[in-house]
Formats: sequence, C-alpha cells, structure tokens
Amino acid sequence: MARADHFPQDSGRVDANLWWDAVRICIKRQTRELQSVGIDPAEIACITVDGTSGTMVLTDADLVPVSWAFMYDSKGFDAEAARIARFAPDPHIARGSGSALARALRLADEADEGAKHLLHQVDFIAAQLTAQGGRTDVTNALKTGIDPETGTWPDWIQRLLPNGLLPAASPVGACWGAVREDLHLELGLGNNVKVYAGTTDSIAAFLAAAPLKAGVAVTSLGSTLAVKTLCRTRIDDPERGLYSHRVGGSWLVGGASNTGGRVLRHYFSDTELAKLSEKIDPNQNTGLDYYPLLEPGERFPVNDPKFAPRLSPRPSDDAVFLHGLFDGMARIEAQCYAAIAERSGEYPDKILSAGGGAKNPVFTRIRSRRLGTTPEPALQTEAAVGAAMIPFFHFVD
Repeated sequence: MARADHFPQDSGRVDANLWWDAVRICIKRQTRELQSVGIDPAEIACITVDGTSGTMVLTDADLVPVSWAFMYDSKGFDAEAARIARFAPDPHIARGSGSALARALRLADEADEGAKHLLHQVDFIAAQLTAQGGRTDVTNALKTGIDPETGTWPDWIQRLLPNGLLPAASPVGACWGAVREDLHLELGLGNNVKVYAGTTDSIAAFLAAAPLKAGVAVTSLGSTLAVKTLCRTRIDDPERGLYSHRVGGSWLVGGASNTGGRVLRHYFSDTELAKLSEKIDPNQNTGLDYYPLLEPGERFPVNDPKFAPRLSPRPSDDAVFLHGLFDGMARIEAQCYAAIAERSGEYPDKILSAGGGAKNPVFTRIRSRRLGTTPEPALQTEAAVGAAMIPFFHFVD
C-alpha cells in the first residue's frame, strides 16, 4: 500500500494544496508498485477518498484554495459559536466553538469575493480528481450540520452560510464521475476510472475492520482515537461529543478523542516506541493519571475546547512515561464506550482494533485491562481498504 507524507503547519491552518500534492504522489507510487508485480494499473476502475471530518477549505470556481484550511481540531471560534446558538432551533451536533460549522463560518467571514465552494478535505481531493466542486457526502457533512436522515442542510444553516457555499450532499458510494483526462497519464491510470463519494476516516476504518453486525465496535488508533459501534438506535449528544451515521437499518454511533498517535509521535519515534514498549509490564500500574493531549481541547468523551492535558509529573524513565501515555489513552477509550452504553444500553459484544496503534501488543494488553475485554485484530487495519470497498458495498437502504 503506497503512502505519502504531507506537512501541515502548527497553527491549525494548513495549505490544502499539500493534501493534493500528497495524493498525487501516493497514486503514482501505487500505480508503479502495481506494475512492478505485473498488474496493469489500467485495471483500476474506482477511486474513493476517506479523510478527517471537520477539516475544510474554501476554493474558487476553479477549485483553487482561496483560504487556509482549518483542521478538525482547530478551535477558538467563540463569536461564531454565539451566532450558531442564536440560529439553531435545538441542541445540535454542529454547535460549539470548536465545531465544524463554527470553522465554516470563520472561513466564510474571511473569504473574498472569489470564494465559491466550501469543501471538506475529502470533497477537495475528489474535486481535484474530477474537476467538479460543490459536492460532499453525508458522513463528512454531519459535523457541519447536515441532517443525516434527509441528507439536506437545515434552513437555519443555509441562512448562516449564504452565497451557495454549502456543497450538495450525496450518499456514500454515489458515483461522482470520471477522473479528469489530464490526470490519466500523470498518475498512471487508465481512461475509465470513476470517483465515488467517500466517507470519514473512522467510518472507512470500520468498514475495513468489521462485519456490519449490531454489537460490534471498532477503535481506530491513528493520529487520534476514534470509536464506532453499530447500534439499533440513533444517539446524538453534542454535549458529550457523540453522533450517529445511518448505515442500512442501524446507526453507527461514535466519537473521536484528540488523544492518539499524534501525541505518541510528539515524544517518540517509531523505533523508540517499539524499544520502550519491550520494557513495559502491561499488568502493572504506573500510578500516573495522564490525559494525553498535545494542547487544550477535547471532543469525546469530554466535549470541551478548553479541556486541559494532564501529562505531569514526567518520570525520568521514558518507558514509564510511555506506559503512562498508553494507560491514559486506554482509560479514555474505555470512557468512550461507557458513554455510549449509558445512552444506548448497549456495550459492545466485540471490539476490533484498526490503525497503527493496533499493532503494538503491549498497548493492546493495557487496553484489555481497561476495557474488560480483549480487543481483537480488525479484518483489515487500514482505513484505505474500507474506502476501496465502498463502490462495491450497499451502504444505505
């Protein structure tokens, strides 16, 4: 599976062109890898994109960014949150100073006259591939405030974001058309590749990891920690950071914490993580009460843009420090599932693990103690596999 890095700035604002550059590099690497093993890249028929929901940018009519992109964890939009509160008829998942809708309002307020499309990260990449903007999928649009039952934007949100900036929403898996012709040669693709409406990274990870069966849950241990469990009932609890996506006749309920691999990689390289993990006894407690975040702000199981990290005291032994980070993340994961069970009455029968963090056996044993059950390896551990399955999967009724 081909990979390519992109390098976001530290300010919470990034250049969306970096995403597109990385995608082009990744596709070219993938087509070369296929050729090296005797597979003709012309056999590729579908492209589907997954990405972090709540990350967005404004572009002009030619799909050139006219703003910085705000990341999923950008926050500090208090004035925008106050405007949302005045318009919203009921408590809504789009509320809050760190909400996706608040980010969208700030982008719109700062936009010049050339702004034409408000695009989530997935929308932006799909638009670059097809040369068509103004489209999104219902899962990426959820946190921006779309109605998941109807796939439409409420009137009050349309009044907040004028000038047609809001994208039209499609079901996951809808065909969005062909890859633009000038990319075929550059990317090493055939002439008949279609792009399909994608989804969020955590939903893609769920599709790759688990059978669609009530009681099955997936923890995605990537740069952040996201949990999803398939429930019979819809749960939307913006005060806690819980939300639901429609999947057939059930609801995929979950939330995402800002803890995760991004915190670990801030302190340790992959090599250091592996070596230090060998020194940890997962059956022992460290006595450290960490809540591992890089900066203030949490989404779930606490929804508080000012929630403070707890990362002290730091022991002189790096292995003990890493043990404390692992245990803090495992505690957060357990709190996530407990919060869902409180509202649905359903604790998962089975928890599967996806993402890079799922590959660490010491971390898995620490999680087992906190969860009260042993997480099992996912059917597939990469969200990209779930995204690739989407065109062949009946996602909604």
